[in-house]
Amino acid sequence: MSTEPVHDSRLKALRTLMKAKGLAAVIVPRQDEFQGEYVAPYAERLKWLTGFKGSWGVGIVHRNKAAIFVDGRYTLQVRQQTDTRLFEPHHLMEDPPSAWIARTVKTNEKLGFDPWVTTVAEARRLKAAADAAGAKLVALPRNPVDMVWKDQPARPSEPIEAHDMAHAGLSAAEKLKAIAATLAGQKADAVLLSDPASVCWALNIRGSDVPYTPFPLAYALVHRKGKAELFADGKRLTPAAKEALKAVAQCRAPGDLAERLAALKGKTVALDPNLAPEAARLALLKAGAKVIEAADPCVLPKARKNATEQEGARAAQKRDGVALTRFLNWVSMNGVKGGFTEETAAEKLRQFREQSNLLRGLSFESISASGPNAAIPHYHMSPETARAITPGEIYLIDSGGQYLDGTTDVTRTVMIGTPTDEMRDRFTRVLKGMIGLSVLRFPKGTTGGHIDAIARQALWKAGLDFDHGTGHGVGSYLSVHEGPARISKAGHTPLEPGMILSNEPGYYKQDAFGIRIENLLLVTEATPVEGGDRAMLGFETLTLAPIDRALIDTKLLTREELHWLDQYHARVVREIAPQLDAPTAAWLKEACAPLT
Repeated sequence: MSTEPVHDSRLKALRTLMKAKGLAAVIVPRQDEFQGEYVAPYAERLKWLTGFKGSWGVGIVHRNKAAIFVDGRYTLQVRQQTDTRLFEPHHLMEDPPSAWIARTVKTNEKLGFDPWVTTVAEARRLKAAADAAGAKLVALPRNPVDMVWKDQPARPSEPIEAHDMAHAGLSAAEKLKAIAATLAGQKADAVLLSDPASVCWALNIRGSDVPYTPFPLAYALVHRKGKAELFADGKRLTPAAKEALKAVAQCRAPGDLAERLAALKGKTVALDPNLAPEAARLALLKAGAKVIEAADPCVLPKARKNATEQEGARAAQKRDGVALTRFLNWVSMNGVKGGFTEETAAEKLRQFREQSNLLRGLSFESISASGPNAAIPHYHMSPETARAITPGEIYLIDSGGQYLDGTTDVTRTVMIGTPTDEMRDRFTRVLKGMIGLSVLRFPKGTTGGHIDAIARQALWKAGLDFDHGTGHGVGSYLSVHEGPARISKAGHTPLEPGMILSNEPGYYKQDAFGIRIENLLLVTEATPVEGGDRAMLGFETLTLAPIDRALIDTKLLTREELHWLDQYHARVVREIAPQLDAPTAAWLKEACAPLT
């Protein structure tokens, strides 16, 4: 438990402000104004107030008590990083914020929130909770944490770059034309793009305002007629970006957004309630605009990678596979010797990626985990927790890179020394699930929820399972976690050609070891089967890296599964070995030797 007095003083400062403003409670979410997975330092409001460093959480500060809500990934971490005497930890699902509000906030008390960091949908949920308590939900003109955070970092001011047609495949003009057609079908005059991924995709721009993801933090208004409007400091645009945007978009200062929303009086404006800030909806209604709620028009087209993006993904995965293969060879030579840790191993892999001279950055913080740490699916490595990589233990590395032509995400699990029979059994069952998805053919209209069980069958037969989704969408030099499609029990979006998804079943034995094998898959049109009467889709495996044969129990694999694995490994050798030095290529050929 943290006992640093700094969080006590910060909480007192916030409560002093609340009293001056007549507020009984305020909401402090981890999300910023753009609802992204990663936030810039200025927006780490929850971390500043509580000490909690997780990627999702929400705090509620009442005049008498305070609470912090996290999901199942962070139930242990939240207790380690926050002073539980100041902030009561709660599980998001088991004791949600609405229940806490109902029993803590009293009749007629005011519950304040920042409508810029709160989506339309979330504001509705907060209002329902406040109404149930007889309290009043109040949209605040300024974020209350910002008002007491004296040394708050400045907003990002990194350059905004053009994303070249050689990588984008479609011009911004073509994309904006398609969005305008969507607006015409909705009888809308404009749409507010509040997700930076959508802004980047629609206008073919990229930036570096947040870690791991090449976004500039910016909103955009796309009109059915006329130029789009990008709300970003024009000084941040590189000359190439200015030139590329001048025909399709006007660049306006971020502070001009409220004025431009007010100018839409009498217009019909579309918002995605799960992405757009409540502040935008309130501003439009105040101006006399009509608001319609509709899905972000960029989400599906962005997920369906065009031919250029698909070729870029193949090139990026191959390049990344070279780096990962060199790393796995390094682990094979040094693991049993000892002398390196989870932290030094992750750094070594980053160095191998950088040697391509094309790496723009990692796509997420690497999960480098040995022994019992690998049993934590979303393990967060730190200098304090980094274990030595030790013989007799499993080592799991989940990592990825950002390249101009694609985003990568790959997991390999390797044995340091000799595995136990249990390790080999569990690894092989995970592998069977990964292969099952890789070879799957399925009809159009199939969702990730329909196929998730295929990755779990072999585990289920042994009374085992894993508690995370099997796969997520991946962007094209954008976010490594991209919607709307995913392979999970809650995946409801039909899979379509061009979508890239991860295929990452796993198994985790608490306090012992963890296993995950991850390849990226591209949804494709499947070759017709003679006699078939229905068009089918399938997957093309993009990731190229060896799978540790020492952990495979071949008796558990069918002939077809063994054939797939041998063919996959032959492809890895064929595509990766020519780019390696002779000793590493020789190691790769041995690591990929046929099992049949």
